Amino acid sequence: MIRIGLTGGIAAGKSTVAARLRDLGAVHIDYDAIAHAITAPGGAALPAIARAFGADAIAADGSLDRAWMAAHVFGAEAAPGARERLDAIEHPIIYDEARRWEEHAVAAARDVARESGERPIVVVHDVPLLAEVIDDIPFRFDHIVTVEAPEATRIARMERTRGMTRGQAEARIRHQSTRAEREAIADTVIDSTQSIERMFDEVDRLYAAWSAERKGQ
Repeated sequence: MIRIGLTGGIAAGKSTVAARLRDLGAVHIDYDAIAHAITAPGGAALPAIARAFGADAIAADGSLDRAWMAAHVFGAEAAPGARERLDAIEHPIIYDEARRWEEHAVAAARDVARESGERPIVVVHDVPLLAEVIDDIPFRFDHIVTVEAPEATRIARMERTRGMTRGQAEARIRHQSTRAEREAIADTVIDSTQSIERMFDEVDRLYAAWSAERKGQ
């Protein structure tokens, strides 16, 4: 197995790269999907979130009220330390779930590989906030990739595809690591402003190199 950390700024194109890696055969551990699962109705993080932030943080359907939480963690109404309190609740649960996802997915992939003789298993941990948690996350990565685009491009994408105002988009960017911080932990930077064909060619080459690297050990 080779473990890859995949990160990137919000709306930089990370999901497109992740989808290509899945198509190539990588096991994909999606931390955003895990975060949604643990804050869905009955989710493991909800009781502690309600204690820390109050009943208003929970929507009528029993899930996390994401609009309320975004305003109170990232917006002008955010109290000092709100982001840190939320992270302290969610991150340990997310890491435990990520390990379970990895164990189950890798076990299944190994069964297939034994039967087909396919190349070594590439496991991609898709972690939007990897630069912020790199010292605390209980995984070590053989390689780290960050997907990047200029801030103006990302803001335009959030306005166009996510229905955010410019102010909301800028607030999200302010509450994430900087491009320099992400690039400091990465050994590969993918520019998502290039054509999709060129970007996919780059991802394909990376995947082939990772597979060959592990197979040769």
